[in-house]
Amino acid sequence: MMKILQWLFLVLLGLVALFFVTALFLPQAVHVERSMTTTASPATVYGLVDGFKRFNEWSPWASLDPATKYTYSGPETGVGARMEWASANPDVGNGSQEVIAVEPGQRVTHKLDFGMDNPTTSTISLVPEGTGTRVTWTLDTDFSGSLIGRYFGLALDRMVGPDYEKGLAQLKAVAESTTPANAPPISAPATEADENAQPTAVASPTGQETPVPPMPQ
Repeated sequence: MMKILQWLFLVLLGLVALFFVTALFLPQAVHVERSMTTTASPATVYGLVDGFKRFNEWSPWASLDPATKYTYSGPETGVGARMEWASANPDVGNGSQEVIAVEPGQRVTHKLDFGMDNPTTSTISLVPEGTGTRVTWTLDTDFSGSLIGRYFGLALDRMVGPDYEKGLAQLKAVAESTTPANAPPISAPATEADENAQPTAVASPTGQETPVPPMPQ
């Protein structure tokens, strides 16, 4: 009986050693990337991703728990804009994200904090494509300080990728339904009364009205 226990102990010890030795050869850095193309301009898309004022309009996680509590701090847009969330739903959990770098109209980078020690950043990049925009959403996590985390990293693309695809599809829908801020005003179509209206007098440099001759019939 003692020999069997010793053998089981050695087998267990070997498996533990194999687990950690294997982890040494697993990727330390994990990259997740998804892209989509929208007919919206880069300026329109950038207005939706720079800061968090409209984040939940397209976020793939906003609908998971409507009771999630959000706290905003820092500037509304640009570096320093910050959002924290707290939810009892394990699929949402607690965490924060903060804008740490921007290239206006082109790129926004966030620092993510899920309560773990692994440095994680998320970047949304915009590249003009025709009259629209190609949007790329990436996630980069460093597991160099966590051997166990490297096993988690093997599944990260399958875990996060579908959420990014959903978020990009929703971002596309919101962007394409958003009127660009710099769009020229739409003029009302001319009516028959406008077309038949006679010209009015205009002021001359001397301050007197100069009659305008009637249009030929």
